[in-house]
Amino acid sequence: MSAPLHRQLGLSDEEFAAIPGLIGRPPTDPELVMFSLMWSEHCSYKHSRSLLRRFPTTGPHVLQGPGENAGAVDVGDGWAIALKVESHNHPSAVEPFEGAATGVGGIVRDILALGARPIALLDSLRFGTLDSPRSRHLFTRAVAGIGHYGNCIGVPTVGGEVVFDDRYEDSCLVNAMCVGLVPADGMLRAAAFGEGNLLVLIGNRTGRDGIGGASVLASAELSADDDSKRPSVQVSDPFTERKLIDCCLELAGGGLLLALQDLGAAGLTSAASEMAAKGGVGLEIDLDRVHLREEGMAAAEILVSESQERMLGLVDPANLDAVLAMCARWELDANVIGTVTGTGNFTARHHGEIVVDIPASALTDDAPSYAVPRDPAPAPVALDLDAVPVPGDLANAWLALLGRPNIASKRWIYQQYDHLVGANTVRRPGGDAAVIRIPGMSRALAVTTDCAERHCELDPRGGGRASVFEAARNIACTGGLPYAASDCLNFANPEKGSTGWRLAEAIEGMSEALEAISVPVVSGNVSLYNESPERAIYPTPVIGMVGLLEDAAASVGHAYGAEGDLVVLLGGGLPRLDASEWLGTASGSPARPDLGREAALVSAMVTAARRGVVTSAHDVSDGGIAVTLAESALAGGIGCTVTLPGGRRADEVLFGESGERIVVTCRPEALAALRESAGDVPVAVIGAVGGDTVEVSVDGMSVRLELERARDVYETTLTKAIA
Repeated sequence: MSAPLHRQLGLSDEEFAAIPGLIGRPPTDPELVMFSLMWSEHCSYKHSRSLLRRFPTTGPHVLQGPGENAGAVDVGDGWAIALKVESHNHPSAVEPFEGAATGVGGIVRDILALGARPIALLDSLRFGTLDSPRSRHLFTRAVAGIGHYGNCIGVPTVGGEVVFDDRYEDSCLVNAMCVGLVPADGMLRAAAFGEGNLLVLIGNRTGRDGIGGASVLASAELSADDDSKRPSVQVSDPFTERKLIDCCLELAGGGLLLALQDLGAAGLTSAASEMAAKGGVGLEIDLDRVHLREEGMAAAEILVSESQERMLGLVDPANLDAVLAMCARWELDANVIGTVTGTGNFTARHHGEIVVDIPASALTDDAPSYAVPRDPAPAPVALDLDAVPVPGDLANAWLALLGRPNIASKRWIYQQYDHLVGANTVRRPGGDAAVIRIPGMSRALAVTTDCAERHCELDPRGGGRASVFEAARNIACTGGLPYAASDCLNFANPEKGSTGWRLAEAIEGMSEALEAISVPVVSGNVSLYNESPERAIYPTPVIGMVGLLEDAAASVGHAYGAEGDLVVLLGGGLPRLDASEWLGTASGSPARPDLGREAALVSAMVTAARRGVVTSAHDVSDGGIAVTLAESALAGGIGCTVTLPGGRRADEVLFGESGERIVVTCRPEALAALRESAGDVPVAVIGAVGGDTVEVSVDGMSVRLELERARDVYETTLTKAIA
């Protein structure tokens, strides 16, 4: 006997029983499908909504916080920056090329919905290890999908990150971030208003591709029969997206749109119900006027199709002819599919009959909310350093570390992306953060995505802090002042084990760190159920951060510049092998970041960069200070000689990780100004730039890395791994 329809659609018995009380009768089948998607985890955040209120979301420069398609902050001279990061994990695990490509398309339309022009893309990726054929396939095809879509729409992909770990073998993560530019007084909202105003559907025709895709896949664990879910993955059309971007921007710039909404997860159902609920109005929609790709589509299919490259605009009837003419000029389908009413209901007709008539708020505001279990995980056990083998040859160990996929150059990835289109990219991929000039201004943006997933597994509050501070240090290393953030919380099933506790703790740690550096969260996304029957992902709260530089020409890179520059360590973090890349596992008990010292380091770095007293900057993160020194030397094509303070063991000093450390270089005559800029932050001269090797002395031992040999390992690892 098959399960009842509501269970097949993912609604619990209790949720199904609540629906008649909201609408005054049993739901029709199309209405039930709509409720199942709008009340899914992906659309309603029913297990995380209450926790997200902890994030700091306000500030003097915040123009739009969470609640719209994207957030926005004022950057001066009448302009605002829109930003959002979002997941497309489950579709990418089923069909990586289309899943990743449509993830890019969707995040671009979120930015577009504010009337903002997309100016930069980033991606944050997690896959299983590259010795797995499945993970190699997912990785290479997802990267191809990201590159294809971004390149075709002409938006530069300027940065991101990738991590390979067995914990992501069954559930890869594909998070996409977009940044856009919009007049500060010209932002659009997604709230419908004004009885008689018209709903115009613009863009691609609606088909059966993607029906229930993001919302269904993202609310269930993946299993071995993922192939059966392929029809739920959306199909991308970047060339139509490019026309859609230009058309919508022209419509918005001409004052022809009253509101704009992306058709993403749950398609027309989500777009229309959210517009109605936000505006406190009703909408009457004629499904026969939706332009279709396939004949014979049922009402429910039209309502929840997640076909891509579609936007829903609110138009004054007086402007309709101008809107339709402009869409025709851009060779885009555009149909009036509905009107605003005063009923408060989402009403839909199909073949002349009413098939849906329910309060819009029932789909949105009345979605259930659940408290997640808060069962703490066992406290992490301190790492027994004596049980960690001592490398027989530190130089070979250093070289091997540079050849690990998580450390090695990601050039193979970003060479597939056009990161220069638009001619505003100042700092390209490969450094701490990308820097893009704000078009028409001398100011620039530094952008990055980061996460400390192994730290989050062991201590989610500390890992949440570490994720934020890693992003903030990366921004600061370019000279950018951390300015705004968007989050993408990737977790396993919140109803199992300690996942709910980890989710709550990570949010608390992130919030503490964001408050310490006065950075608001203005948008975000939650992706749960990232697990299979065999394994769950690490808690992976990705932070996408934007920083502001007053002068694009004064940005700082990570490459060593000139022989004789001093190599200086800012900050006083103590290296530990716990949860490090050298250790290779989530083991030990990493130190929880100190809020005050981390914030002071970020401030000192920004001050030093703005005063022009540093010639390079690179934060100490994965692989420890040995990798930091090597990367800066490889980027600049010149070595250095460094002496490090001793520690418990030389390999821990070299490869141990902690926050609160940045390696900078400066001219000898600028050292006093650097110390002044640093204030109370520790400043230690550890060496000088020069030569064709990186030579480090620690505890009386000297370890030497030849740059050419290191370059060969560092630059070829990914290419060889996927060959």
